[in-house]
Amino acid sequence: MSQFILHKANTRGHANHGWLNAHHSFSFANYYNPERMHFGVLRVLNDDLIDGGMGFGTHPHDNMEIITIPLAGAIAHKDSMGNSAVIKNGEIQVMSAGTGVSHSEFNANADEQLNLLQIWLFPNKKNVTPRYDQQTLDVEARHNNFQQILSPNADDAGVWIHQDAWFSLGKFNAGFETEYKIKKAGNGVYAFVINGEVTINGQVLSKRDGLGVWDTDKISFKANTADAEVLLMDVPMELN
Repeated sequence: MSQFILHKANTRGHANHGWLNAHHSFSFANYYNPERMHFGVLRVLNDDLIDGGMGFGTHPHDNMEIITIPLAGAIAHKDSMGNSAVIKNGEIQVMSAGTGVSHSEFNANADEQLNLLQIWLFPNKKNVTPRYDQQTLDVEARHNNFQQILSPNADDAGVWIHQDAWFSLGKFNAGFETEYKIKKAGNGVYAFVINGEVTINGQVLSKRDGLGVWDTDKISFKANTADAEVLLMDVPMELN
């Protein structure tokens, strides 16, 4: 029997700093919930709204795979590896922090709010050489389809990380139904609804709801509204 955990949008941790309005699906910063520490190797899922020109000054990370997906607007990124880049909606950014990296992230626009998802995964290798990558995604390829945007393989679709994880993004017409097959035995899937309403394994999910499913090899999916948009994170359930 598959198991699941449901995280409704309004049960997430919340911190409003004025310039930053943040929602945390898992414990982060001042939000601590012992029942929400991680889902397998998925450690952080932050949904941040950042005012024009504002952001996070230079700060360090190590031994974490950090994925950033802008939902609206653009991020100006600088890091200690010498990278300086702007990541826009329709792109994905990844950093393997490894032995240690420092970076800053700011809203690249002064007159537009930035909305981003920042996701942290525990790696399956420690103390790797830090690395950076970003890719522009073919947004049309996710229409009525789960488009792979991340995997463990450098030669596969999307960016790659040091973990047996696969991320997929989909945008669906109302009534569209499909199945998602889990990529690796023992992995679970954490589904995060970006927009609209969907039904996964019989659970009705609305905007910003999260559903973790494990002990199964596939999940059933149906889009209930025309603007349904979902991120699937297929991750190991065992910490390395």
